[in-house]
Amino acid sequence: MGAVAFCCFGAARLWAQDQPLSVIDWVQQNPDQPAMTSVAMPNFGEPPTTSSGGVPDVAVVPLDEEAVRIIGLVPAAVTGLPQTLWRQSDPDALSRQLTSLPDFRLPAAQALLFTALLAEAQGPGQDAAQEDIFTLARVAALQRFGALDPALALIEQADVTRDKDHFAAYMDVALLSGEEAPACGTLSAQPHLAPAMAHRIFCAARQGDWTTAALLFDTAQALSLLGNVEAAALDRFLHPEVFDGQPPLRPPREITPLLFRLHEAIGEPLPTRLLPRAYAVADLRDIAGWKAQLEAAERLAKTGALPDNRLLGLYSDREPAASGGIWDRVEAVQQFDTALRTQSAAAVAKTLPRAWTAMQDAELEVAFAGLFAEDLSKLALTGRSARLSEVLSLLSPEYQTAAQRSGSKLLRAVAAGDPTGYLAENPLHQAIIDSFAPDAGPGDLREMARAGRLGEVILRALVLLEEGAAGDPVALKDALATLRALGFEDTMRRAALQILLLERFG
Repeated sequence: MGAVAFCCFGAARLWAQDQPLSVIDWVQQNPDQPAMTSVAMPNFGEPPTTSSGGVPDVAVVPLDEEAVRIIGLVPAAVTGLPQTLWRQSDPDALSRQLTSLPDFRLPAAQALLFTALLAEAQGPGQDAAQEDIFTLARVAALQRFGALDPALALIEQADVTRDKDHFAAYMDVALLSGEEAPACGTLSAQPHLAPAMAHRIFCAARQGDWTTAALLFDTAQALSLLGNVEAAALDRFLHPEVFDGQPPLRPPREITPLLFRLHEAIGEPLPTRLLPRAYAVADLRDIAGWKAQLEAAERLAKTGALPDNRLLGLYSDREPAASGGIWDRVEAVQQFDTALRTQSAAAVAKTLPRAWTAMQDAELEVAFAGLFAEDLSKLALTGRSARLSEVLSLLSPEYQTAAQRSGSKLLRAVAAGDPTGYLAENPLHQAIIDSFAPDAGPGDLREMARAGRLGEVILRALVLLEEGAAGDPVALKDALATLRALGFEDTMRRAALQILLLERFG
């Protein structure tokens, strides 16, 4: 991409080669980072005098014109991404891109998506309204992939009282997180922000003002402001004694965060297994059964929304209550974890294969590698356990060090960043090799990046990467080459290694 590309993306290269934490981990470990709301900050160190008596030029800006806002949780020093990441793209087109993103099966792709979504950046568009469209799309994307804590922090930074759309997004995430008390407090003080009358009724009751809640409910019923499903749930919420002994409500055909919380409040919680991923966060609470917690944790860990250590903590919480399915996986991981703690090569050799197979079934191999690869690499293993240890190390953040010990020339070359000239076993492997060639990526994507549409190019590259992982060699080559050209060398290599090593990619 030449000098222009290096100027824009050099920092991304440096970060990509040394990233000890995912951005989700970073956000959780740095919860008190200040929100940035404008590009320029005053220099309070300047002297209060001028060098002449001349009248300076004065820039005139309308009072209602808002300063360019920087929205994001992770600073450029961590992400390596410029704050102009999204600036030159069309906000509506970007929002459609985010809405139509597939579920990424490659952990490397999901990690880069979170990095882009959480990076401090200016919004696209020519005015505040257009910037707001994209801010809300970022929040919705984080919510969709189950990253509710970052979504909540992002919408709070953007100002939940900015308008009804911002508050509606805030209310949804708060309800899904079980953190609706502050949102209800805001709504009580500013009722004009209510997404619907049902939210005002719920919040009044949630704050203990049952009289107001009942009055609002009766008024809404009289004015036909409530749908039948909402009205039935709210009626039971407000008048539990009337419905004592009645059969439970039918599960709603279309679920909303408010309906979900109402069903929980009336003692008829809805199972989250078949609901969108964001609803699984509710099952991480102690009030859920252990199996529900485990299933929720695995769903969220697959997108990187749940830290690996929390998944391990749930696996280790107690002894399995039954056998089959997730219980067998829990038992396998527990037995392997115990064996690894003993540092007995024989015990590890006995338990590692079963644990690995169990994590393959859950498509959590990379999370498993992140948890255990480092300790496993310290043991002198042989046979299959040695081969599995190598695979785990190559799937871990320390893949470059691990590759130096690998018996596979291709894996060593990919990890080192230069597999050109190696023979491939199939078209996908050939696509990976070809992607390392100079100027291998699509020229139109490079031009878009040069034009200041870096974020848009990242999203397109990630979609191509998913298509490539599904078996399209051309898409795979274009995706990997584009990521490399943009400076995401680490993401590119890790994605390539994941495709080479994980059996589900053939």
